[in-house]
Amino acid sequence: MAFPIPSRVALALTFGVAAAAATGSAVADTYPSRPIRLVAPFPAGGATDVLARLLGKQMGERLGQPVVVENRAGAGTIVGASYAAKAAPDGYTLLLTAGTTTFTINPALQNNLPYDPVKSFEPIGFATRLPLVLIANPKAQISDLKQLIAKARAEPGKYSYGSFGEGSTAHFAGELLWYNAGIKLVHVPYKGSAPAMNDLIGGQIPLAIDTVTAAAPQIKAGKVKALAVTTARRSAQLPDVPTAAEAGIAGVDIDAWSVLAAPRGLPADVKQKLTKALADTLADPNVRRQLIEAGFEPRYGTPAQAEAQIETELPKMRAIARRAGISSQ
Repeated sequence: MAFPIPSRVALALTFGVAAAAATGSAVADTYPSRPIRLVAPFPAGGATDVLARLLGKQMGERLGQPVVVENRAGAGTIVGASYAAKAAPDGYTLLLTAGTTTFTINPALQNNLPYDPVKSFEPIGFATRLPLVLIANPKAQISDLKQLIAKARAEPGKYSYGSFGEGSTAHFAGELLWYNAGIKLVHVPYKGSAPAMNDLIGGQIPLAIDTVTAAAPQIKAGKVKALAVTTARRSAQLPDVPTAAEAGIAGVDIDAWSVLAAPRGLPADVKQKLTKALADTLADPNVRRQLIEAGFEPRYGTPAQAEAQIETELPKMRAIARRAGISSQ
């Protein structure tokens, strides 16, 4: 049996619901009402830190609140990513990271990560892309990728290549390239780009794969020779260097991409504000100029495009790791 609600109680309930709705609307309308924390899972002074500070400053001006960069480095972005994943999904903690490492390589190498690459985060959008390039010591007498393949087939096991780390983006790119070319090169991992580049220039290794940012000055100085980029399109910084596909090896498309993300569960209107701020920032000619000067290729992508990148790239990275026997160190 239903009992009628007294008119004063019903009126109070009505006002209460309306007040709650108005309060929720006001909170959403005023976001952000305090500074935003932007987690960069790399040490201060590195490429991702530079990117975070540039984008954070510009997005903060558009959002009307400071965006404060917080460096939480360690374990190949795992420390910073897991920290951001546990934050409240309210838009006040964001993560700017090397998406390839955080969302596709780490999960390909480890089954027990403290975050899930899909369930723990939702992308706000792509920020930049950073192509990788296969480079050779001029004394190795390798003029192009086709010649390298011919030499490697004629003398199996003779050639090696360096990268900036075991399980790095460059390592994965190299193993995909050799697999698709039907050859095998010995991987020589280094702790960073600088020592790998030094050994390449010095002739200790004949080949290396590195970011275009690190390699371009040495290529332009004639100290190393560029054979191909590992992306589906040519690099803006090295427009004369062919892609692997143009050099005859199809199916190679790996780069170092950066993405802005938030903990999963972000309110739709907050996400919309952040997405617009990122898109507007990356469309700014002055920001684009600064990014290019810093070695990045500004390439905005929508949240849906970033989600699709993670979902399609993750199984590919797992396949590469399995075939090449790449493991976490």
